[in-house]
Amino acid sequence: MEKITIITGASRGIGRAAAILAAKAGHAVCVNYVSDKTAADAVVKEITDAGGKAIAVAADTSVEADVIRMFETVDKELGPITGLVSNAGIHGPRGPVKDLTADDIRRVLEVNVLGLFLCAQQAVKRMSTDNGGAGGAIVNISSGAAIIGAPGSGVLYAASKGAVNSFSTGLAQEVVRQGIRVNTVAPGLTETDMTRDGLAKRAPATPLGRAGNPEEIAQGIMFLLSDEASYISCANLRVSGGKP
Repeated sequence: MEKITIITGASRGIGRAAAILAAKAGHAVCVNYVSDKTAADAVVKEITDAGGKAIAVAADTSVEADVIRMFETVDKELGPITGLVSNAGIHGPRGPVKDLTADDIRRVLEVNVLGLFLCAQQAVKRMSTDNGGAGGAIVNISSGAAIIGAPGSGVLYAASKGAVNSFSTGLAQEVVRQGIRVNTVAPGLTETDMTRDGLAKRAPATPLGRAGNPEEIAQGIMFLLSDEASYISCANLRVSGGKP
């Protein structure tokens, strides 16, 4: 069966790395992006130049109409999906909770939590054996911040990722007998646009003594998508250079 995978937030960072690795593993890939068409098209070109199959689809995953359109585009141009990597996310303002506005809070939760629900709904409707689907795998991207709490700088982000963990745990049990495995990857400090400021100062404090690169996180994602992980569901894979 052909592997067809949607990766949200795939124009850069961990999502980009996952898209390229997925294509190398034989997946047809939907490279989702919000606004940077140039970057998304570059990912697609890298994949197709290497002989793979990929399309770029613009969609704000916090907007239901966009999510539905994205999945329908994949249905039409690639076929029935077998995998979803919900990677799209934002950090939001850095600083103490007392300084957050309601709009700050709302936007982070819309992207990091609501978007996860909306994408999972569409994936389950298509993959579920109860609906005539062939099953599949969902990998949700969380963060170690969900456990650490990120006091003083990122409590909002941490809380949103705590929701990712709870959602993944519940959904995994809800759909596993419908042929769908749901797992979570929780990266540690990783070299991405989100972490670039202050990376040099923070990296030596990790047990391994450095930050991870997006490809190292993507390897964990690809394992959980793969048939080698056929007995793994409801897991949270920490990829953190040894940090709990």
